[in-house]
Amino acid sequence: MSILIKRAAEHWEFVAPLLRKPKNEEDYDQLAQALDELLAMTGGDESHPLMSLVDIIGDWIEEWDHKHHPMPKPSGVEVLGYLMREHALSQSDLPGVGTQSVVSEILSGKRQLNVRQIRWLAERFAVSAETFI
Repeated sequence: MSILIKRAAEHWEFVAPLLRKPKNEEDYDQLAQALDELLAMTGGDESHPLMSLVDIIGDWIEEWDHKHHPMPKPSGVEVLGYLMREHALSQSDLPGVGTQSVVSEILSGKRQLNVRQIRWLAERFAVSAETFI
């Protein structure tokens, strides 16, 4: 048996709880807490010896989140509102969509985006047209 395996076996009871994929929310919460502690210890130093453990636990947490806590897909109107806030745009800053009142009706849900408006928004924000559908 190699020395590395022998050392791992000697310390396994202490390390094992960190090296298991979560099977339930309690496991998930424990891994998330462990990740927080590891990140505090490593201080963002990518060369820190514990960063490989950070990566492993982070991947397991991400996998659990995608499966058990999926993010809902935002509507096109929600994306438009977000992009307007991010770019500090007012309703009148989107002439390709229409007048300020048209944009207001779209944002309030009284009107839907049409194909022409979607194409203009996709070009304006350099995103796929599917973003607004």
